[in-house]
Amino acid sequence: MRLDEYRIMWILVFFDLPTDTKKDRINYTRFRKAIMKDGFSMFQFSIYTRHCMSRENTDVHVKE
Repeated sequence: MRLDEYRIMWILVFFDLPTDTKKDRINYTRFRKAIMKDGFSMFQFSIYTRHCMSRENTDVHVKE
């Protein structure tokens, strides 16, 4: 196999959401749980990553 046949990609999500009010904290928690449900893992505070095996798979998760 040639190396260019591999299309492994990583998606990085960086975010900074407000957490001043109760509503802000609820929205932050919903967002965080949604990306974790989609297979993202916390890399660092407010930075999440996801491994994708192909460009097509990456496109699906980026659109979400």
